[in-house]
Amino acid sequence: MILVVFLIAYLVRRRLDGYNAVSSDVLWRHWFRKGRVAKAGREPGVMAGFVLVALPAVLAAVCVYILSLYGWRVAGYPLEILVLVLLMGAPGWRKSVEAYSDAWHKGDMQAAWHHIQDRLPAAERGAAASPEVMHLSLSRALMLTVFQRFFLIAFWYVVGGVGLAIFARGLLALAEQWPQAAARPRYLKACEWISWIPVRLLSITFGIAGDLSGWLGEAKAAILGISKKTSEVLMISANGSLTGYALDPARFSRVHPDEWASFGGRSLSAVRDLLNRSMLVWICVLALLVIAGVV
Repeated sequence: MILVVFLIAYLVRRRLDGYNAVSSDVLWRHWFRKGRVAKAGREPGVMAGFVLVALPAVLAAVCVYILSLYGWRVAGYPLEILVLVLLMGAPGWRKSVEAYSDAWHKGDMQAAWHHIQDRLPAAERGAAASPEVMHLSLSRALMLTVFQRFFLIAFWYVVGGVGLAIFARGLLALAEQWPQAAARPRYLKACEWISWIPVRLLSITFGIAGDLSGWLGEAKAAILGISKKTSEVLMISANGSLTGYALDPARFSRVHPDEWASFGGRSLSAVRDLLNRSMLVWICVLALLVIAGVV
């Protein structure tokens, strides 16, 4: 049933994202209100956040265990579907990307920047000195968001059930929304640790779902690099797996100057198609694992 549960949750979540509906960020912010007050000098402390994330994760895991113990495991599947729908998702991204692509096609880079600036990390919002830099920043943010909101949740759900999925998503929420900003870099480091294995699995999937020969030439360093950040692994792997200089705007502008107006939309479409094909590969592998009795 793990395949059926995840597949239903994934399809529902994709439909909700299309309507820009149901985001769990509000729930996390409300839950983290307990961390608004910290003693002087204790702002970088992370224990309170870990406890707040661990509580719902442990509670969900215990509920599933009790249901299984008494032979009512099937009653937990609708709850898992609901939880996964809330954990996954990137509402609002489709609308931003479409508006960005339209503005790029019209040559209005200022409008393009306006549509996507809120989607970028704070450190990169002032870095778009050129269309090339702006586009690479957006592509990196898009891939990182989809990885964290879908692939990361899927990996830990398959590995450890809904409890680990909640904990993984909770760490991401801590890094983004914890009231004490001084503690967020430490939570972000924890997110890098829990992403280390799944992002490298996704990197391999990029090679399978994209240009394998290009991926072999680019991604070896990304996979083997222990200190590589999640976003770096994604960008290097995707750049090798995509053809047509989809993530190399500077080279594209030199090779195909007449098609520059369509580059923004084409590049993002290529990235989204690669991510969609990669999720299909993960679903197929999960199906094989279920058939083999591994999960």
